[in-house]
Amino acid sequence: MNESYIIDAYAWIEYLIGSAAGVKVKSILEDEGKEIYTSAVTVAEVISKAVREGRDPETAYNVLSSNSYIIDVDGELSKTAGIIHAKMRETIKDFGLSDAYVLASSKKLDAKILTGDSHFKDTKGSIFLFNV
Repeated sequence: MNESYIIDAYAWIEYLIGSAAGVKVKSILEDEGKEIYTSAVTVAEVISKAVREGRDPETAYNVLSSNSYIIDVDGELSKTAGIIHAKMRETIKDFGLSDAYVLASSKKLDAKILTGDSHFKDTKGSIFLFNV
């Protein structure tokens, strides 16, 4: 069985700009023994960042969609994300709703989270880019 990873916005942005952390993302993307997923909410987050920085949103979208399976948002996933968001905000006051969707998706898929976002640093199953 292949290892599953969900890539968050932080990791995708590092990949798109070609940083050292992005090179680590690239090595995971190129490993054929891994299944790569991205939350639809993460897609929106990455596209927003691309537009705000004057980058081409189509290029960003094509990179994400050609290198990962996009996880659609549905009612059940949204319910789980809402519960996670509320619980995480008890200890991490700026834990974002998009982070909750990533965490909910990782639980649904039994996937590791590939990230550089400090919100996930102590989250079970997270692969922190600066430790890879």
